[in-house]
Amino acid sequence: MATQINCDTGFVGLRHIKKTFNPGSVNEVVLFTDFNLEIPKNQFVAVVGSNGSGKTTMLNLLCGSVPADSGEITIGGRDIMRLKEHQRSKFIGRVFQDPSKGTCPELTILENMALADNKGLSYGLSRGVNKKRVDYYRSRLELLRLGLEDKIHLPVASLSGGQRQALALLICTMTPLDLLILDEHTAALDPRSSETVMELTDRLVKEKNLTTLMVTHNLKYAIGYGDRLIMLHRGGIVLDVSGENKSALHTKDLTDKFNEISIEDGN
Repeated sequence: MATQINCDTGFVGLRHIKKTFNPGSVNEVVLFTDFNLEIPKNQFVAVVGSNGSGKTTMLNLLCGSVPADSGEITIGGRDIMRLKEHQRSKFIGRVFQDPSKGTCPELTILENMALADNKGLSYGLSRGVNKKRVDYYRSRLELLRLGLEDKIHLPVASLSGGQRQALALLICTMTPLDLLILDEHTAALDPRSSETVMELTDRLVKEKNLTTLMVTHNLKYAIGYGDRLIMLHRGGIVLDVSGENKSALHTKDLTDKFNEISIEDGN
């Protein structure tokens, strides 16, 4: 299978990124030496790769939770390298593997949605819960097809993992985003909940035309969802397919690529 690398200028860009962990120590790990990735606006990119390939670090670099040693990171032509993580969160949404990270468990579904609705505004929750918005919140919850619209006053802690993750995804996309990051967001769920969350993901991404970067270990989801698939290995892109080439992929194509990499590494 041919490797295709898209180097056209994108809406999201990581260019000439260098990242070393624990530099100068016996635990030094050089992950990225000259990493480049361009993502066009509204593209849904699935990312796969073995442990240690750089998937999570790439997401952390974009979100600002890990700084790059050098290089350039842009979104919509804007250099965001100097922005702190909380500043980037105004236009980057991230859904984590752990369902508890995307919501406030002690608050009700209504209060969680009100907080998300007022993201970036200065007033507090007491003013943020606008009774005129309750019907809107219910209509958004109906999208989940989980019956949560009838449980709007329940604390989020009482929900199942799948329900919480679906709610976290909905909350994350309530306000305008330049980039949606999905960080193994179905990995902690049972198969049925995973399917529900992925179907919801696909609907929301298409409805809002979101530029999306999804890291997953689920090869079926990587093939079945999104416009493009990339595979990382040791800090580099070893596979980049989109369009008809991606549609023609099978799980075996990816497992064969993983096996090929493993043999090249002497494993």
